[in-house]
Amino acid sequence: MQRRHFLSTCLASTCATLMGTGIMAPAVHAQPLTPLKFTLDFRITSQTSPFFLAQAKGYYKDEGLQVDIDVGSGSVASIMRVASGVYDLGLGDISSLVEFHAQNPETPVQAIYQYYNRAPFVIIGRKDRGITTDFHSLKGKKVAAAAVESTRRSWPMVARALKIQPDLFEWVTTDFSARDNVMVRGDVDAATYFHDSAVSLFARMPPKDLSVLEYAKTGLNLYGNAIVAGKLLRDKPDVAKAFLRASNRALRETLTNPEAALAAVKAREPILNTDVERERWAITRQYLQTAETQAIGLGAVQPAVLTNQINEVATVFGLARKPTPDRVFNPAFLPAAADRKAAA
Repeated sequence: MQRRHFLSTCLASTCATLMGTGIMAPAVHAQPLTPLKFTLDFRITSQTSPFFLAQAKGYYKDEGLQVDIDVGSGSVASIMRVASGVYDLGLGDISSLVEFHAQNPETPVQAIYQYYNRAPFVIIGRKDRGITTDFHSLKGKKVAAAAVESTRRSWPMVARALKIQPDLFEWVTTDFSARDNVMVRGDVDAATYFHDSAVSLFARMPPKDLSVLEYAKTGLNLYGNAIVAGKLLRDKPDVAKAFLRASNRALRETLTNPEAALAAVKAREPILNTDVERERWAITRQYLQTAETQAIGLGAVQPAVLTNQINEVATVFGLARKPTPDRVFNPAFLPAAADRKAAA
């Protein structure tokens, strides 16, 4: 009792002294977080788990950000969401962004971080229909794809690289959600996928019965989904940089050990199967971390490679305008090069 009385007396005396001198301990006010809306290009899976890790570990809050992450419905839709100002940032395919710029040259949407260093575009075919890893084996086959899906839209560039006719096979337009079903039933011979999205098919058909035809192995180098932003770059450039710092930090951690990121994405989407998502991530990381990223760092692009991609898109789709590489990709917001190195 005497000790407590002594402490309270001292505290009261100290406060009185401070008040008498006009000196008071400053009140602590937490800085308000800057709200940001970020749209994915598709549903929530381990493909984008680093962003959920950044949320779960407070990396965005460390940068003064309150980030809301929403599902998407394709690259074109993501780019449009950002262009309209409804979302501050999004994930969108670089080739789709090139087309968007050709049609909307005044719209200030740019890629600022190359998430998929290589596009994970594949066509997966049934071996019992005679399909091998040779693209020529698709001749005369039926291939399922959504109408505006990036793998389908990029096919003419692959055909051009392989010097084969783009009408080598017949397209069968199918919703994303029905793609696995038509493959399993045998309604089609093959289907387009992001390679890491095909784990849903692998769970229903033995991979040994399927052939995976990878666009990346045709000699055609295509950058895939990038983080894109619009008016945020002009109005709040430091906020864009902060978002990339936090996201890059989480990506590096996930590439080293994905378990925390898998737990974070599972917490956001409890229906996910962690084993399936671990398998998916093992495929995803092959397209995020490549020989090129080891040389130039995560998130960056090589101007020559991007120029070739722009030229391919412009030629194949007959674009009236061809945007310059610096109009499509702006490296000014990237974290420092030393912070973008991932362990081999």
